[in-house]
Amino acid sequence: MYKMKKRWSLFSVINYLFLALFSFTTLYPFIYIIAYSLSDGVEAMNHPIYFLPRGFTFENYVTIFQDSKFLDAYVITILRTIIGTSLHVFLSALFAYALTRKELPGKTFLTFYIFIPSIFGGGMIPNFILYRELGLINNFWVYVFPFLFSFFHIIIMRTFFQQLPSSLEESAQIDGASNFRVFMKIILPLSMPVLATIALFQGVFHWNDWFTGTYFVTKESLRPVQTLLNQLLTESEALANAAQRASQTGTTVSNGMITVTPESLRMATLIVATLPIICIYPFLQKYFVKGVMIGSIKE
Repeated sequence: MYKMKKRWSLFSVINYLFLALFSFTTLYPFIYIIAYSLSDGVEAMNHPIYFLPRGFTFENYVTIFQDSKFLDAYVITILRTIIGTSLHVFLSALFAYALTRKELPGKTFLTFYIFIPSIFGGGMIPNFILYRELGLINNFWVYVFPFLFSFFHIIIMRTFFQQLPSSLEESAQIDGASNFRVFMKIILPLSMPVLATIALFQGVFHWNDWFTGTYFVTKESLRPVQTLLNQLLTESEALANAAQRASQTGTTVSNGMITVTPESLRMATLIVATLPIICIYPFLQKYFVKGVMIGSIKE
């Protein structure tokens, strides 16, 4: 018994060490980005950073929030995330609830109809032509309308709705409630776990989407922050080389920005762009596993 306990203790120590090492390797890139974003740009460019900032400063964040282009992009990202996620969850829930009604004609056809786009896509050029004909190019609604429905989300909601007691709906309908009233007053309040799960899925998608703003929007005032960040990532190497050459020759990029470099701005932008969604996730995490499991398994 003593040897078995000792062997299990050794296994536990090795297991914990492995998990600690794995956690560290996962968190270290984020720690590095935070340290770099709080560092003097010239100091960080000339000396390596490991854990702590070099020449601690908030100048990188001040520079970002003084840029009207970045603030406009941030507003666009927040608006598309709130509006797009809200409409997606509500309309998907409506569709899913309709598919649970026995009296709905053509339920099999409708299910198959929404299933086809999840397998086959038109491609970049047909999508661009379609968006152009619909007037969505350089339009804010290009971030919302193409993503109002998802077959995967609708099926999860439908399965969840089917598990709710039918007696609740029947009693409400006996009292004269319409299907829409039943949906709003009974179904939605009882479906918070699956709704929060779908909202998390879609909210993360809207917040992280850079593709739509890159290929379907040319107006800088309509580009989201992730598209702006993608441009910074693409251009940062050339700008960093130019800034390094300027620092070596003793010149500065502009007055009031001596401690700021393109690389330090990029790191600060990464933090500002990812921090809100990271802060929101813990509040919805408790619904995440429960919502997916309940909505995916039908007893």
